[in-house]
Amino acid sequence: MKRPSLKIRLFVTLAVIPLIAWFVVKPVRVLVPEFSGVSCLSASVCVDDGARFDEASGLHAQGLAFVSKEVGQVQGRPRVIFCASQACADSFGLGTRSAVTLGTLGTVVGPGAWKPYYIRHEFIHYAQAEQLGVLSLLLKPQWFVEGMAYALSQDPRAPLAEPFESHRKKFLSWYGAIEKRAVWQAARNL
Repeated sequence: MKRPSLKIRLFVTLAVIPLIAWFVVKPVRVLVPEFSGVSCLSASVCVDDGARFDEASGLHAQGLAFVSKEVGQVQGRPRVIFCASQACADSFGLGTRSAVTLGTLGTVVGPGAWKPYYIRHEFIHYAQAEQLGVLSLLLKPQWFVEGMAYALSQDPRAPLAEPFESHRKKFLSWYGAIEKRAVWQAARNL
C-alpha cells in the first residue's frame, strides 16, 4: 500500500492540530468565542448573559482607560469574554482562576471577577504582552508579571495569598527604584 505524500500528511497534521487544541487547550477558544455559546455584541466585549452586556462594556471601558493612563497607552482593542456563569468559565478552561489573559488574543473573566481591579489586572497583562511581546513575557520573572498586575491595578486585597503578595512587594520595590516613564525599557532588561 502506498503511503500518502508528504503534502497530504502535512495538510492533515495542520488540519488536526487546531482541532485538538480546541478540545484540549480550552483557553484557545478566545479566538472564536461564539463557538462556546457566548455572544459578542461588540468587537471587544462578549458575554454569556446578554442582559449584562452594558455592565461588561462599562468595566471594559473603565479598565482600558485606567491602564492606558496609569501604565501606558494600550494600542490594541482587547477582547474580553465576560462569563456570568461558571459553566461559561469552565468552557474556556478557567477552572479555579478568576480570569486569564492569553497574550493579546483575549481575556476570559469568570463570574466572581466582574470588578474593576480584576479587569485592570488583566488589561495590565495585555499591555505587558503588547509592550514586551508574548514570548518575551513568558521569560520574565513572575514577581514582575504578576506583581505589576496586582500593584498597578490597585487591587484592594491585602494581604494577597502567597506567592502573589510577595510578588507585589518585590515589584513595588523594583518600581520604586526606576523612572516611571521608562518602565517598559527597564522591564525589557529584566
